[in-house]
Amino acid sequence: MEKDKYSAVWVSYSSIKDFLQCPRSYFLRNVYRDPDTNHKITITNPPLALGQAVHEVVESLSVIPVESRFKKSLLERLGVAWEKVEGEKGGFPNDEVEQAYRNRAEGMLRRLMEHPGPLKNLAVKINMDLPHYYLSEDDDIILCGKIDWLEYFPDSDTVHIIDFKTSKNDEDGDSLQLPIYLLIVSNTQMRKISKASYWYIERNDEPTEVGIPDMEKSKERILKVAKDISLARKLNRFKCVYGPGCRYCKLYETIVEKRAKLVGINDFGQDIYVVDSSLMEKGEGSRVL
Repeated sequence: MEKDKYSAVWVSYSSIKDFLQCPRSYFLRNVYRDPDTNHKITITNPPLALGQAVHEVVESLSVIPVESRFKKSLLERLGVAWEKVEGEKGGFPNDEVEQAYRNRAEGMLRRLMEHPGPLKNLAVKINMDLPHYYLSEDDDIILCGKIDWLEYFPDSDTVHIIDFKTSKNDEDGDSLQLPIYLLIVSNTQMRKISKASYWYIERNDEPTEVGIPDMEKSKERILKVAKDISLARKLNRFKCVYGPGCRYCKLYETIVEKRAKLVGINDFGQDIYVVDSSLMEKGEGSRVL
C-alpha cells in the first residue's frame, strides 16, 4: 500500500539547519502554529525580502525557452516580485532603507543580464511544485527543497546544480545545502550531476564551482539528522540548547509572546511578522532557497 506522504516527516535544508542550530528554533519555525490563526509563523526583514524577490525573478526564467528568456527585462520582473515585499511586508522601516535594498536587488539582476552565463543555456525543470522524495521509507522521512537552477549539458546529458546567493557571506564549506540538493536532484530526475556551483550574484560575474559531495556519505549525514528530528517530533521534545538570549529562537519567542508585529500572510499560508530590529544579530537574514 502506498504511504501517506502527509503523515511523513518532511525535512529540508532550512529545517535541518534550524534543528542543528537550536531544536526550539526548529519547533517555532516548523511545527508551532499560532493558536489564534492556526497558521505557522515566519519573520521578514530587508535582507530576506531582497533574497525572496531576486530568487523569484531568477526562478521564473527556468520555465521560459532560451530564445525568449531575456526578452522581458529582469528589472521589470523585479517590479512584480517586489510588490510582495514592499513596505512593512519586507520589514523595511522606511522608504530610504527599502530603496537601498531595491537598488541592491536591481544591481544583482543587471549583473545577470550583462553576464547571463548559464542562464542563456538550456535548463532542466523538475516537474514538481516542491521537489521531494522518500529519504527513508522505513522511517517515513521525506527530503524536499527547491533548486535554483539546473543547467543542462546536452553533450553529456548531465546537469549542473547552481544556487544563487544574495547574501554577502560565502557558504560554509561544511554546509549541508549542497549534499541535500545533490540527493534531491539525483532522486527527482534521471540525469546525472556533473557540476555544482554557488553564484554570489552581488559580486561575481559567474558561478563559483564547488566539489560534488559523495552521495552515500551525504545521505548518511542527512538521514542521521532527519531521524533525530523525527524522534524529537514523536517525543515533542524541542529544548533550546543555549537558554535565555539564544540568537536562534529568541526572535520567534517574541512572536509567541505577542511582542512582534503581524504584517501579512505569505504564499505558504504563514503569518509574517516583523520583530524589533535591535534583536537582530549582525549578519543574519540571508536567504537560501
